[in-house]
Amino acid sequence: MKRTLSALAKNEPGVLAKLATEFGKSEANILSLAAGETENPEISRIVLRLEGDDAAITAAEKYLDSLDVIVQIDDLSRKDFVDRELVMLKITMKPESTGQLMQIFEVFRANVVGMGQDTITVELAGDQERVEGLIQMLKPYGIKSMCRSGMIALKRGDE
Repeated sequence: MKRTLSALAKNEPGVLAKLATEFGKSEANILSLAAGETENPEISRIVLRLEGDDAAITAAEKYLDSLDVIVQIDDLSRKDFVDRELVMLKITMKPESTGQLMQIFEVFRANVVGMGQDTITVELAGDQERVEGLIQMLKPYGIKSMCRSGMIALKRGDE
């Protein structure tokens, strides 16, 4: 099972290192971890995409909530939320495949951000399904390198 947790934490040195070290002891696997400053520079939002059984993820959530640096924690999986991820891909480009690649980029609304003699670099920001879809479409052309930001997420609505 996969779940998405969003935690507000005090913006202090060592918070992510402490969190990652402790998660290494749990049965929950971190699929994605993204952290950044919020509208309040003293608070950071940490978004964790976790995989594991219900007991392991619940234990991980309780552990997070027990840390003195955690201000608030939400299990977004049980709420309506918006998520995004940024991916950058460097794709092998052959003259005979350029047209097909450009069509794929257009369908996914991916932006070309760089070109070399034999490669083309694109970026896409979207939900994880869209990112995964682009990656699957580009695999046959040869993905030379890829970098993913990890999921960021916020609850929908006025909460």
